[in-house]
Amino acid sequence: MTGQGVDTAPAWGYLNRTLHARYTPFKRAFSYRLFQIMFDVDRVSEAAQHLRLLSHNRPGVFSFRDKDHGPRDGGSLRAWSEALWRDHGVRLDGGAVHLLCFPRMLGFVFNPLSVFLGYGPEGDLRGVIYEVRNTFGEAHCYVATTPAEPHSAAKAFHVSPFFDVEGDYLFSLQPPGDAFALRIENRTEGELTHLATLAGVRTALTDGRLARVLVTMPLMTLGVVVAIHWQALWTWLKGARYRRKPAPPLTPASPAIAISPAKTASRRAVNRKSLQP
Repeated sequence: MTGQGVDTAPAWGYLNRTLHARYTPFKRAFSYRLFQIMFDVDRVSEAAQHLRLLSHNRPGVFSFRDKDHGPRDGGSLRAWSEALWRDHGVRLDGGAVHLLCFPRMLGFVFNPLSVFLGYGPEGDLRGVIYEVRNTFGEAHCYVATTPAEPHSAAKAFHVSPFFDVEGDYLFSLQPPGDAFALRIENRTEGELTHLATLAGVRTALTDGRLARVLVTMPLMTLGVVVAIHWQALWTWLKGARYRRKPAPPLTPASPAIAISPAKTASRRAVNRKSLQP
């Protein structure tokens, strides 16, 4: 695939790098590289049939299990995502549903963020679901219905004991093609408190690529959890205030509403200096 639009492959990879930066009560930033797979949720078995190192709903070196996402009952991810989009006014009319996530690696996976992308029959991106998980086994979704524009959602879900559940998220997504780019700002009363980015380039999903990931990033999925807890320890030792985990939100999803590019630029200009972690 070149450029944007819906892809016809059952799955492909992204060589990504993620950056996390906090701005209060002190500045702290870190980044690391990772490998993720974009799956057509209707064709995961097709992708696995052509690869020795990838399996679907069974053990493998790399594997994808339907129960790791959405309703977590092993049910249809298409049906779950279409129902969620429909509740927010989006209909795909039979278009493709893609999912960017970590696969299981040697049986283990933790996805802090999985991104569902819903397309119309002509390949137009109609909706995005940002499925967020925390280390307490909880999940919450932010649902965007105008994904081509920056969109904002009230923060409704506990993800870190060092941030309150307050403020707003500002999502900026480059529709995936040969490259992928996502930027998520957490702002409280207009001030930037945390920034997360995910960006990288597409690569073919082959046994050779998966073998290289296994050799060069052998603890990739486990490393996500280790990195989260290491950064939490560092933050606590620096003196950040610990917050007890609140009750999860009453609803499984929150809307992410489009905002104008001019308003987005204005928000970023306020803290332009602080955007250099």
